[in-house]
Amino acid sequence: MTNNNGAAIRVENVSRHYRMGSALIRAVDGVTLAVNTGEFLAMLGSSGSGKSTLLNLMAGLDRPTSGAIVAQGRNLSELDSLDLARYRSKIVGMVFQSFNLLPRMTLEENVELPLRLAEVDRSARADRVREALTRVHLEKRLGHRPSQLSGGEQQRAALARALVNRPAILFADEPTGNLDSATGEEIMHLLREIQQSLGMTIVMVTHERPLAERFANRIASLADGKLISDGVQS
Repeated sequence: MTNNNGAAIRVENVSRHYRMGSALIRAVDGVTLAVNTGEFLAMLGSSGSGKSTLLNLMAGLDRPTSGAIVAQGRNLSELDSLDLARYRSKIVGMVFQSFNLLPRMTLEENVELPLRLAEVDRSARADRVREALTRVHLEKRLGHRPSQLSGGEQQRAALARALVNRPAILFADEPTGNLDSATGEEIMHLLREIQQSLGMTIVMVTHERPLAERFANRIASLADGKLISDGVQS
């Protein structure tokens, strides 16, 4: 377990249970975990292990059944819907396996969208969008639509969109899952570059242990909703 001092986010005895008919599904079951500021944590586990559910709880996309998630000194489970939306908009960035780019919008418009939702002043948006796209090496593709980009470029665009609000914590759910191995490796290099140059905290869910071992500082493994190991990588 890492030291809680300097933790960007702390998960304290968190559970998330669902009812499915008469069965109780313990998707996350009593997990305690701290992620230090500037750390790259990979969460590993097979399908159904609870890793994506835990990521969604940490990102404020879902609420725990019990326990506390503390980010920037605030317990997410105590926030009302408006404050939780603000947390998702201003404190965290999210990257998904399926890119989730809007097909009718250009790359520039897709990346600008979080700034509009966060009500960032219009005059500041163009520079912020260009800065984010430059960081993922797509500054020459502003006017392209997602269908005109390769899978790797779409994931880089999704990464730019996640970075445009300058989040403190970046959450990535299987960011290489839809990519071939070489392109997936490019995305991982990019994530580590972002972590090191910006000092950003990254929490990534993956089932690809070799990538996690190469690029993350630490690996936390889950099985059946429980944390089974939490070791320092480098």
